[in-house]
Amino acid sequence: MIENHNAIAVLGNVTLDIICKTVDDVPRHDSITFQEAAVTPGGCGSNTAIGLARAGETVYLIACIGDDDAAEILCQTWDRMGIDIRFVQRFENQGSGVSVGLVDSDFQPRFVHTAGANAKLQPESLEPDRLKELKVRLLHVAGYYVLPGLLDPGFKDMLSLVQKCGIFTSLDVVISPAMDKPEFLWPLLPYLNLFLCNLREAEFLTGYGDPESASEEFHARGAAAVIIKLGSKGCWLSELGQGILIPAPQVENVIDTTGAGDAFAAGLLAALQKGEDLPDACRAGAIMGSRTVQYLGAVKLT
Repeated sequence: MIENHNAIAVLGNVTLDIICKTVDDVPRHDSITFQEAAVTPGGCGSNTAIGLARAGETVYLIACIGDDDAAEILCQTWDRMGIDIRFVQRFENQGSGVSVGLVDSDFQPRFVHTAGANAKLQPESLEPDRLKELKVRLLHVAGYYVLPGLLDPGFKDMLSLVQKCGIFTSLDVVISPAMDKPEFLWPLLPYLNLFLCNLREAEFLTGYGDPESASEEFHARGAAAVIIKLGSKGCWLSELGQGILIPAPQVENVIDTTGAGDAFAAGLLAALQKGEDLPDACRAGAIMGSRTVQYLGAVKLT
């Protein structure tokens, strides 16, 4: 088992990903072909945890899986990566989450997804006192809007308890039909040290299509620091009433953007764990994100 020291806990969705490239159209009745495929662990929680483990961090994953073959693949990979899964709950007679990603000619994935056991994740899955005992320094919530059990008023109370344990809290959303109800998110913002989303998600939540206005709305709702990811343009960081655009490294050989935002989060959190300030942590996140787009799938395990 992992030796206890300052660690990072990631609470989020986990899936088995099947990524297919290139698929630009899916006809109603005809078969289609594609050139490449990757089958890997996926989901925002797993992606971020794997990125952190590869960066040398001690990681506790908080997630829910079923009792199927997909769960076996996930657990074997997490064990190989050195991720501590004592907080991963396994449910009998339940399938694990599965996502099929169709990557188009613009390197953008579209997902066909089933939540599976991810729907079992609840506010009570967080155990603040245990995290404190394990010397967890950072808690990151990944893929909030695809975790229906966390769309619950009680989740803010758990985040409050985590903060009272002296743990830094961050949360990243992911695009979902549930995002048309931002009222689930607003009560959480005062209990987050850092809120992350991409520009499309920011517009869904606030109605503003520019990062400056969207950030102001998040701050008005209680967010302390806000990062809005802008893809190849980098990210917009807003804290203490000041906003700054942090560019991303230029990448020539883009293959697939699946998981780039999760890789950004992993690089960011690893840098914060090492004592970097937020601007430098964003730069570290952008570097990790830029590496991810150079291979098929959200994670590279070799």
